[in-house]
Amino acid sequence: MAEARSVTTFVMENRLPWPEDGAGAEFNGPFDAGVVYHADQRRDCSIRRISPLGVTLRGDVAKTLGEEVAIELANGQRPAGTVDWVSAGEAGVIFKQPVDMLALINRQLVAQPAERRAMPRVELRSRLHVKWCGNLAPATLRNISAGGLQVEGEDLPPHGTFISVYIEGLNVPAGEVVWRKDNLAGIELMEELSWSSIIPWIREVSRQEIR
Repeated sequence: MAEARSVTTFVMENRLPWPEDGAGAEFNGPFDAGVVYHADQRRDCSIRRISPLGVTLRGDVAKTLGEEVAIELANGQRPAGTVDWVSAGEAGVIFKQPVDMLALINRQLVAQPAERRAMPRVELRSRLHVKWCGNLAPATLRNISAGGLQVEGEDLPPHGTFISVYIEGLNVPAGEVVWRKDNLAGIELMEELSWSSIIPWIREVSRQEIR
């Protein structure tokens, strides 16, 4: 039986990975593993969402607001931070120095076996169009991974619709709407997007946002 793929979300925008909305808040894992260090204590945790400015951790990892900690990521990086909030088995940590997200994703990819290397779930906003049955509707990309994407729009097709997605600079395979929730839709792709095609596109989108 194939091992379930991590649903840890890598938020590319220069913001904290909370608060959050949409269907992404409902993911229950599996998530990437991490470790929290405080003084002489070591606590295992799961990394649910991470951005350049902070990380949302799952597990009994912190009890005191303002606690100084270091987070060891799966690739060996250990950014220092401060606990900003604790709630319902999760904690938010603000990094003291921003994390390079593209470098982090690249290290995550290199750590995977070459034959099973797949792009993780990446959250960023980009305009796109969804086409089905002669209809063409504008929408906004919310997150993207090797196997699918989440989009937001006013006139999205219903569950079960086979669609085409058009994103400038990225060749996206055809897909199917596998869930709908209000103005959000989850699209499962017929073929996986390769990490080698997504990474250059993310790099270009990030450059455009900085300009």
